[in-house]
Amino acid sequence: MSYRPAPRDLRASDFERDRVVTLLGDAAADGRLTPGEHADRVERAYQARTLGELAALTTDLVSQTAQPIRLDGRRPVTGIFGRDSRDGCWVVPENLPVVAIFGEVELDLREALLQSGRIVIYATIILGTIHLIVPDGVVIETTGSSVFTRRISRTVRPPGQRAAAPGRPGRGEATDQPVIELRTVGFGGTIKVTSPKRPRRLGGLRRGGQLR
Repeated sequence: MSYRPAPRDLRASDFERDRVVTLLGDAAADGRLTPGEHADRVERAYQARTLGELAALTTDLVSQTAQPIRLDGRRPVTGIFGRDSRDGCWVVPENLPVVAIFGEVELDLREALLQSGRIVIYATIILGTIHLIVPDGVVIETTGSSVFTRRISRTVRPPGQRAAAPGRPGRGEATDQPVIELRTVGFGGTIKVTSPKRPRRLGGLRRGGQLR
């Protein structure tokens, strides 16, 4: 049995620290933080070692969906006669349930943190839409059984951007590519997978606590 650290125990990177510091600056500018509170929290942000320590600095400043670091990735993503989404810097668990029933779900992984090199998304779709936005270089596998479900795969890159070399290692990471398995059960609807429309920023997708 392999150990997977809880989202709050994952090591923080400079990218995540900068996201928090930016929000703290906005809060100080509009009066939500005093100059003293701002200075104290900025210092704590740069000293933070884990995502949990960083997330605690902004919980009283913006709503859960607007947090610069989201640690609620284990909650199912549900679009039932409505819309639900995950985007920004959020932790993607090894197994994630997704439901789209006469509704829409969008999962944006361009700045996400993967808890495992292989993520399984358990998708239930009934006349709904599931849209998966992934960075270039991520392997997508579609399995399961669905009837009359349309699948769309589209690669969109800015002018001059080249595809990432398969297996190209980042800092301290393995050379294999991360895999997203979309295990689908349902009837009708649309599953759409697209690559980013903008270049991936440094410090974006991470896997297993390592920067990608």
